[in-house]
Amino acid sequence: MTQLTQHFTREELACKHCGEMRIPLASVERLQRVRNRVGHVLNISSGYRCPEHNNAVSKTGRDGPHTKAAFDVAVHGDEAYHVIQAAQAEEFTGIGVNQKGPLEGRFIHLDDLNDAPGRPRPHVWSYA
Repeated sequence: MTQLTQHFTREELACKHCGEMRIPLASVERLQRVRNRVGHVLNISSGYRCPEHNNAVSKTGRDGPHTKAAFDVAVHGDEAYHVIQAAQAEEFTGIGVNQKGPLEGRFIHLDDLNDAPGRPRPHVWSYA
């Protein structure tokens, strides 16, 4: 395993389709600081996605946030609240909240993107 930060490996953040991992180290380090703030394990349900994989699993197509610098943290309840607080403190620019349905499907999306057409930053949203 290739350790990127104290608690995150290249393998756990890599694309589940092709095995690549192209998230900038600065974004992984920001995620590590979130983990340090909350003080418990952050289970990453999705990290980097190659354009082909992202197109297959997301409405954002071949150019979505996960093809650049995004993470989905499998978390719910008060832990989700603490992840959101820590992500704001660490200045993640995109925070998506999915806290409906079965507990195992809930997550907080964190991304580290700049302003783009139709994608102002910072931004917080809920998945419908």
